[in-house]
Amino acid sequence: MCHGPGKAHADYYESGTPDKRSTNEKRLYAFRGNPAENSSRCMRCHITSRDEREFDRSIHGRHAVDCNQCHAAHLLDPGSRPLRNTVAAAQQTFFSVPLLPEETRWLHNSLLRKPQPDLCAACHGNVLAQFALPTHHRVPEGAMKCTDCHNTHGTSNRAMLRQSGWETCVQCHVEKRGPFVFEHSAVKVEGCIICHTPHGSVNRMLLVRREERFLCLSCHVDPVAANVPHGRLGFQTRGDCTRCHSVIHGSNFNVDFLN
Repeated sequence: MCHGPGKAHADYYESGTPDKRSTNEKRLYAFRGNPAENSSRCMRCHITSRDEREFDRSIHGRHAVDCNQCHAAHLLDPGSRPLRNTVAAAQQTFFSVPLLPEETRWLHNSLLRKPQPDLCAACHGNVLAQFALPTHHRVPEGAMKCTDCHNTHGTSNRAMLRQSGWETCVQCHVEKRGPFVFEHSAVKVEGCIICHTPHGSVNRMLLVRREERFLCLSCHVDPVAANVPHGRLGFQTRGDCTRCHSVIHGSNFNVDFLN
């Protein structure tokens, strides 16, 4: 099913003295072709799931990443996983979950060559650096994994998110889902990333700006506009906007998100 018919391959080695340098030995498909050819072999079977059938249109597929760069059809390292040589952060060590034996991990994690996020970090080093920032989602600790938010085989959403816009975030942050009578329109237009950075930040709550009021002023910038009721002399120069507008994600009682 994967390597093709094996009769010629078996007969070649049973003939007595096979020449290892001969091209006749390559009668089995050994997944050493180009990425598109390698992936096409896997996609003969893996086309029934919605998570897999869009791989050819995914970012990974368009950038010549084939299936066997992430998955191993055969167990590679049956022994226990060796200890890492890198020094882990104190927070990562404190919140880490127990490691599974290599064979169990391989069988229960889609036959991945390495555990997440080690496998993803091999290419996405910039994202791995963000997880080292003080405030981050607990991916390095093992409490989350990249595929909780992203579908690595491809979706029609931005950044290969499993669901569009803010729907991915509210799968875990259910208290922000709503529906609310008065909604924060920025969430519906840009999604949560208009205020939060998803992987890691030096700011609290994964905010994209250090001072919360400056984050609000990036949209509510015109002091005479309808969405900025404070005049030039009435705006509070100290303190955060959420001191008054405390239910900033949405409200059922007040159009200005006042508590």
